[in-house]
Amino acid sequence: MKGEFSNGMKILMVSSFLPYPLTSGGHIRLYNLIKNLSNRHNITLICEKRDYQTEEDVDEIKKICTKVITVRRKKQWSVSNILKTGFSSDPFLLTGHKSEEMKSLIRDELVKTSFDLIHVETFYVLQNIPKTFLPVVLAEHNIEYLVYKKYSDLSLSFVRPFLYIDVVKIKRKEEAAWKKVDKLIAVSEVEKRLMKRRDVVLVPNGVDTKKFTFRNFEKIGNERKVLFIGDFRWLQNRDALEFILKEIWPRVIKELSELNKKIDLKLWVVGKNIPDNLKKYESKDIIFEKNQKLETPEIFRRSYLLLAPLRAGGGTSYKILEAMSSGVGVVTTSLGIEGLSAKNGTHVLASESSIDLANCVVNLLTDSSLYRKLTHNARNFVEENYDWEKISVKLEKVYMSSL
Repeated sequence: MKGEFSNGMKILMVSSFLPYPLTSGGHIRLYNLIKNLSNRHNITLICEKRDYQTEEDVDEIKKICTKVITVRRKKQWSVSNILKTGFSSDPFLLTGHKSEEMKSLIRDELVKTSFDLIHVETFYVLQNIPKTFLPVVLAEHNIEYLVYKKYSDLSLSFVRPFLYIDVVKIKRKEEAAWKKVDKLIAVSEVEKRLMKRRDVVLVPNGVDTKKFTFRNFEKIGNERKVLFIGDFRWLQNRDALEFILKEIWPRVIKELSELNKKIDLKLWVVGKNIPDNLKKYESKDIIFEKNQKLETPEIFRRSYLLLAPLRAGGGTSYKILEAMSSGVGVVTTSLGIEGLSAKNGTHVLASESSIDLANCVVNLLTDSSLYRKLTHNARNFVEENYDWEKISVKLEKVYMSSL
């Protein structure tokens, strides 16, 4: 457990998730922010814990916190939650995260400890914060109603009307939450502009540049692995992979053949919960990594470029930041860099159609000078703007301004 601090603030963090293991963007963000802030401040974390998470995972967070208290995450998809949502003004998202247990534990900690402020991760657990005179800082990883709107747009037509009703509910509750808190944090300029407050503060997502080190171009070798990485529980990753397999990758192979370019090329799909309907595309040039044991930095070191044609989702894509830090070329969509100030043609190649995305891949595979320019520019860009140490200082300033 983290020892006592002689200086610094006492911060109560309330989160909808235990940020370990580092399996998603939210986990990566909160873990790295706590890790950097805990050098100067006392942090007590109260969070939901999923069934798959172990006591060893809790112990990893205890190493960087003064105290960690977990609440078992209730099952989201239940008849009870569906019925409650149907007869309530609350959206499905809030119904699943409402917790009297969490509220009671927070109340107990507020009585025991003189905290300086409360930091809340995601608006849908804000409902569990009892009334308090302490400053409340809310960090929004996405604008949730826009994310759910994009999901709904991609869903089957017969369920779409029901999902749109829930989107309206989310929007009303989310915008109300923004007005209640003392400080509101966005992770991208796009989302900052969309939030209905003039004083929204930008604290972007980041990358551990010491962990994701820049790879030596000369040591890449002859093999060219085009990486797609992600957790396929999320719709945006399933949609992007299907887009690659059905529309982009066949065009890449065809274009290289027409150019008579003989490259030892592989599409490398890495991630958990790969859908069975997509595994059928596996072939000699399409590899599905079903039991990946490699650490994420090593995965990037073995990749030539990241193909991330994201068409749904929000916030900032960590896979893109990590690739840029690692010296891996990036081909993505405008949505993929929407949360960044990265520029198409300077740091990454970005386009929308399958034809243009395939051309971008081929250009990076065949033009070594373009590849060198983009990867070096990208590494300098993340060092200057997205290193976690610098981002934690920005968050610290938000705290100070709330007191």
